[in-house]
Amino acid sequence: MMSRSCINLLDLASGDMLNLPRTPRSLPRVMTVPGIFSDTDGDGSNDGDSDAPSSGCGKKQIIVANFLPLHAQKDLNSSKWSFSFDEDSILLQMKDGFSINTEVVYVGSLKVDVDTSEQEEVSQKLLEEFNCVPTFLPPDLHKKFYHGFCKHQLWPLFHYMLPMFPDHGERFDKLLWQAYVSANKVFADKVMEVINPEEDYVWVHDYHLMVLPTFLRKRFYRIKLGFFLHSPFPSSEIYRNLPVRDEILKALLNADLIGFHTFDYARHFLSCCSRMLGLDYESKRGHIGLEYFGRTVYIKILPVGVHMGRLESALNHPSSSIKVKEIKKQFEGKRIIVGADDMDIFKGISLKLLAMEHLLQQNPELRGKVVMVQIVNPARSSGKDVQEAKKETYSITKRINRIFGFPGYEPVVLIDRHVPFYEKTAYYALAECCIVNAVRDGMNLIPYKYIVCRQGTPKMDEALGINHQLPHSSTIVVSEFIGCSPSLSGAIRVNPWDVEAVADALNLALTMPDLEKQLRHEKHYRYISSHDVAYWARSFMQDLERACKDHYSKRCWGIGFGLNFRILSLSPSFRKLSNEHIVSAYKKTYRRVIFLDYDGTVVPQTSIVKTPSSEVISVLNNLCSDPKNTVFIVSGRGKDPLSDWFAQCENLGIAAEHGYLMRWNKTSSWETSSLVADFDWKRIAVPVIKLYTEATDGSYIETKESALVWHHQYADPDFGSCQAKELLDHLENVLANEPVVVKRGQHIVEVKPQGVTKGLVAERVLSAMINNGKSPDFVMCIGDDRSDEDMFESISRTASSLSFCSAPEIFACTVGQKPSKARYYLDDTVDVLALLQGLANASSSKLRVSTEVQVSFDNLV
Repeated sequence: MMSRSCINLLDLASGDMLNLPRTPRSLPRVMTVPGIFSDTDGDGSNDGDSDAPSSGCGKKQIIVANFLPLHAQKDLNSSKWSFSFDEDSILLQMKDGFSINTEVVYVGSLKVDVDTSEQEEVSQKLLEEFNCVPTFLPPDLHKKFYHGFCKHQLWPLFHYMLPMFPDHGERFDKLLWQAYVSANKVFADKVMEVINPEEDYVWVHDYHLMVLPTFLRKRFYRIKLGFFLHSPFPSSEIYRNLPVRDEILKALLNADLIGFHTFDYARHFLSCCSRMLGLDYESKRGHIGLEYFGRTVYIKILPVGVHMGRLESALNHPSSSIKVKEIKKQFEGKRIIVGADDMDIFKGISLKLLAMEHLLQQNPELRGKVVMVQIVNPARSSGKDVQEAKKETYSITKRINRIFGFPGYEPVVLIDRHVPFYEKTAYYALAECCIVNAVRDGMNLIPYKYIVCRQGTPKMDEALGINHQLPHSSTIVVSEFIGCSPSLSGAIRVNPWDVEAVADALNLALTMPDLEKQLRHEKHYRYISSHDVAYWARSFMQDLERACKDHYSKRCWGIGFGLNFRILSLSPSFRKLSNEHIVSAYKKTYRRVIFLDYDGTVVPQTSIVKTPSSEVISVLNNLCSDPKNTVFIVSGRGKDPLSDWFAQCENLGIAAEHGYLMRWNKTSSWETSSLVADFDWKRIAVPVIKLYTEATDGSYIETKESALVWHHQYADPDFGSCQAKELLDHLENVLANEPVVVKRGQHIVEVKPQGVTKGLVAERVLSAMINNGKSPDFVMCIGDDRSDEDMFESISRTASSLSFCSAPEIFACTVGQKPSKARYYLDDTVDVLALLQGLANASSSKLRVSTEVQVSFDNLV
């Protein structure tokens, strides 16, 4: 049912977790709709009409992320806060992809604690000077949200780590999940303060805010909303272990566009939607789309890039030139392999060091000539796992240097401190090889930065003492489990767990001919320079604009409670069929035609017992007993089961196998379609379908008189869908010259004669009635699947083309709220039966009145 109550979504989603202080209002309310102020202290309800055109400010890009792209510092003497932009933040760099006329507003948290008494002043300062809207989370909530649910539950799971034992990862904690939802609600409140829903686009970033789309969509049904995941999305076998898996998937589907770095991550997400929500996706003109309650949720696959200008500026900085000379002198006569990673268990630092150890063991000639410089960035989270990883890194480094080192030579140089950006660029520019050996990582831009630094600039080449006009070179050893791997086709890809293979890859990188190094480098640089962060942002926003272009062409309803909330988006003329409305029209008419599908219409699709209930038989008999009615069951099922099930219905018409076989009542004979001449094509199709049935566990063949149907609803969802696509293509090829059509339906692939459709049944019945001088004035058709759409279309077309005495009342109705050619819908089979019962009662009362009048007249005579 439609959800238009003022119940707070968070109350429903998270029980009693609202017992926390509301975010202090630090910004003036912004007018979002003419004459209406957005009040985030309210309940956030939306009647679906508040997205009307706004007279507020122009279009903005609202970028929402866990942290703002700011540095913050407090002067201890004056107690004044000072802020500056973080030039290394992707959120700031992506502005280059937007038009210069686009206003960009950032919503997120600061990386420092601000006292409650200072929050309003800081908020005003950040909005006025930096276009930033801070979200101040209470310390306890922030700890549970960020360090609890994000870093110790979501982040490990998304990196394929299951909490099998308490010592290895934290088990799911409902309190942490409630904190995660509460924090997302605070972010939503802040977006509400600055959004102009008619004009603005909202772009949400990363796994910290995955339920934010639901809060925003609930407030503004037509909000223009994109989401990009910067971490891996795990396979369904991993993701399905998350207790709140459905809630997160449904929340993400409230976005218009969902972005991933690689096809693997997108494929895993789509597989989860298929296996857990029963959703299928299609590729339309190169764009992947999920149909979700009348909306199309698009999937974007594009890895983020680097900021070329920022890197080149760092290379040209005087500090970089000084540093590169120092490093060159320090490692004179040695070949540098560089690595730069955060200290966490997924970066594979210890595996990288073990590979270095193996390289030196197997290649004694490299001892004293090769140095691995490993830069260790500060850990983004804390815990025993991080401490163990750090301890192991130091232990292996110490062992390697003890065994293979000697005075003046350390094979591994571990830099475990804050390393300024200019210093990193100096190491990248000097290193002959870069290795990124993570066992799982979202994107990892280190190889991109390394390539750009190796390309250098005239100033950096001057510091290095090389001619800038000469070709540059580089080599990369990259794990196949990180997001940048697919785009680096010239890199040496490795399985980080195979230490010997990684060592061989390092040796290959060092011994590779110069020409090959140059060609690989040129290939990488061309891609990286043309697919920078601006290209990424521009491409995402172009796709988001395309995904939102039809927002105002449909009517929207909010349905579902809590985190199950979603938008139903349908044609403006599409509405629920009212019993009172149709009964009123029914009573005023005299020649009526009623077409009813069977499965999913009068019997639930999920019902194990497929025979009609006594109630269905009684209702149909009551309708058929009215001489003004012509009633037909139009089904894809064969004539034998339909004949048996409706043996008690003397006057019921039946069309079987989508209209190939048809009879007007129980006493009439079955008529076959004149369109079908022979079935020789079955000899070709049957062996092919049997082949796929044997290869697909859970599938089976249904043989009809006129058709063959391959069912795969009981097969593995992904494999069954894959096999169905392949079978469809196979059958279309082998039956190309046969008079048949091959169609894919819900969990089926069907081969049937050309021209045989349910729509043809409607045309034959209506034409026959008109030819007999009994032109109908009431036509009703109810169905639930794709084959019934033919009937809806046929009824409308026939009504306009045939010579009706007067335009009939037409009621084309689909079961379920979904896009359809029908003008009306009913929620389920219960509604269908109630409607039919209402019509039957109307017939019975008229017949009763007519009989009583006749009896009275006879008595008078």
